[in-house]
Amino acid sequence: MKTITKTAVAALLGMSFVGEAVAVEWNVSLWGKKRAFTEHVEKLAELVSEKTNGDFTLNLSYGGLSNNRENLDGISIGAFEMAQFCAGYHADKNPSITVLELPFLGVSSLEEEIEVSMAVYNHPATKADLGRWNATLLMPSPLPQYNFVGVGEAPRSLDDFEGLSVRATGGIGRAMESIGAVPNSMSATEVRQALDSGVVKAVSFAPHAHMSFGTIESGEWWTTNMNPGTVNCPVVANTDALNSLSDEHREALLSSIPASLQHYVDNYNNNTMEAWGPALDERGIERITYTDEELDSFRSAAGSIAKTWVEENNAKGLPAQELLDLVNSTLAN
Repeated sequence: MKTITKTAVAALLGMSFVGEAVAVEWNVSLWGKKRAFTEHVEKLAELVSEKTNGDFTLNLSYGGLSNNRENLDGISIGAFEMAQFCAGYHADKNPSITVLELPFLGVSSLEEEIEVSMAVYNHPATKADLGRWNATLLMPSPLPQYNFVGVGEAPRSLDDFEGLSVRATGGIGRAMESIGAVPNSMSATEVRQALDSGVVKAVSFAPHAHMSFGTIESGEWWTTNMNPGTVNCPVVANTDALNSLSDEHREALLSSIPASLQHYVDNYNNNTMEAWGPALDERGIERITYTDEELDSFRSAAGSIAKTWVEENNAKGLPAQELLDLVNSTLAN
């Protein structure tokens, strides 16, 4: 009988040995293309590989592993070890973190978005909520306030959104409903075609996504200051895969998160926002700015959304008011 060596066994298992240590590869499910929204995951992969001398690698896949709306499902069954998703794509699957998508929370920077997200992620109810999907929250993908790029006649007052079909997910969608717009929660990869075909007349995104998904190539106007809120798009790991890592590899992964987030923030503030204004100017996109009085009216119209969110999620067994209070207290501090 032939002796099967460790190397042969490792090859059969899709892994390789370096001395006695197993070289681990994780598959990471993303979508779209490399952009500001994925810079922290790109940086995380770089740092993990550096810290482990290549023994632990993150293989980033932009759409090759799963549909973006199915990333959480893929995590739950171990189809891949890490993924990014947005809470508003399937609010029923992750109700705890939808508190971070409520409109007009008052988040004013990416740094604040990170702080408030991590506070919610570390709450026991949130951990249990995502634990139903065998998912461990690692870090957010902090985004600035959303605004709309649209086609056709520009809504020069907020009343002009009455009856307008818009792409808006989560709390932003609810806020737009409060002023008579008709929200559609399609995913980012569907948006350009929907805008070009007239399915929607306006799209809410952060600046990087307007550029990455091409809405500014069709767009004719942009709202500068509606700022109804943002979306929350965490990066998660399959809990079993995370627990199976060696102490060294787990430390390499978790200790790299702060630097990865800092890289993300620096890139967004210094590169993406620097490019945004010129991108609008080059395409002749009109800027629409609303008065303080109109925005106060908008906030007033949307004022019941947080209360409704608390009532709905209390009914699901979540400590919803406690999560909302955590958001507010974190911002206050």
